[in-house]
Amino acid sequence: MPSSLSRTRTTSRDARRLTPPALLALLLALPVALTGCGSDADAGSGATAETSGRSFPVTVTGADGDLTIEERPEAIVSLSATSTEMLFAIGAGDQVTAVDDTSNYPDDAPVTDLSAFTPNAEAIAGYEPDLVILSNDLNGIVDSLDALAVPTLLLEAATTVDDTYAQLEVLGDATGHVEEADEVIADVQDRIATAVASVADVEGMRVYHELDPSFFSADSTTFIGSIYALFGLENIADGADASAGGYPQLSAEYVVGQAPDLIVLADTRCCEQSAETVAQRPAFDTVPAVKEGRILEGDDDVASRWGPRIAEFAESVAETLQG
Repeated sequence: MPSSLSRTRTTSRDARRLTPPALLALLLALPVALTGCGSDADAGSGATAETSGRSFPVTVTGADGDLTIEERPEAIVSLSATSTEMLFAIGAGDQVTAVDDTSNYPDDAPVTDLSAFTPNAEAIAGYEPDLVILSNDLNGIVDSLDALAVPTLLLEAATTVDDTYAQLEVLGDATGHVEEADEVIADVQDRIATAVASVADVEGMRVYHELDPSFFSADSTTFIGSIYALFGLENIADGADASAGGYPQLSAEYVVGQAPDLIVLADTRCCEQSAETVAQRPAFDTVPAVKEGRILEGDDDVASRWGPRIAEFAESVAETLQG
């Protein structure tokens, strides 16, 4: 591999092994999760950046430690659908030579059969990358890539919007697109702030975020839950099952009993759910969100990723709350 990258580890391998909640978060972040549906994610981003200027060399920090990049990477492999979106958003798309099979946005992303869920180090190395970006260290893939001298940057799933901004900044530094990343961050911040400010009097309003028709949901400790918190919404999944890692499975009776004022469907593509199918569920015609038409038919991918399109999601939430 090129000698333009070097690494200093600052995190232990054992600390990065996936716990059951983190594994669930990965499943939810992929197009197929549990019953085949995608959703949010769990672990924090752990991303920072150090740079003495706007040129190389630059040192960036991910969950797998510090990485010093001497020259601008020109053969990036992304095994994270969110990182792929971020890279293209900040203008680094022409440096991306391959992405995993879930990176379906934007349309011109160089999709391959590389799997982020069952990553293969030899297959990844076959693309001769000078930088690999991942969101999970499944099956010890970081160790395996290290053994092949393939430089990696592990940017784990965000839990807050600030994590999104931090990862955009890191990717801007790592790819030589600092100013573009700053512009994307400012745009997302402005759009979310405008969306939140456009909604008045949500005090006491409750939200139910649906990951699949078996009532898996996401509470306020998750990334998508943090978006609802920005609006001041109460999340009916909070406290439902503290052992579920932020993704409790509710029941129809529980959801109806909680009487959510807003229902967000993150299972429209995978599971063909809609405002119409929700209204046909037993007793759901009594739910305020159904009676008042506040059901957001979300895009599964937009609702499951923590990239720049989260601004689009926040705008959709605002529009639905406004009626």
